[in-house]
Amino acid sequence: MIKILIIATLIAIVVSLGQALFSMTAGPTSSKRMVQALTVRVGLSVALFILLLIGWQLGLVSPHG
Repeated sequence: MIKILIIATLIAIVVSLGQALFSMTAGPTSSKRMVQALTVRVGLSVALFILLLIGWQLGLVSPHG
């Protein structure tokens, strides 16, 4: 179950990066959307790190497994 959450978080990070890229190429009028997309990406990255630590502590994810 935690592996599915990790993969979903990785996909969400890539989608957020795509949204920021689209906002960046759309022009300076949508810079607020780009900042919001990058803020979401940072939050998702922190969540991914926490998920990995929890999975490792519970033995659900192994570093070299």
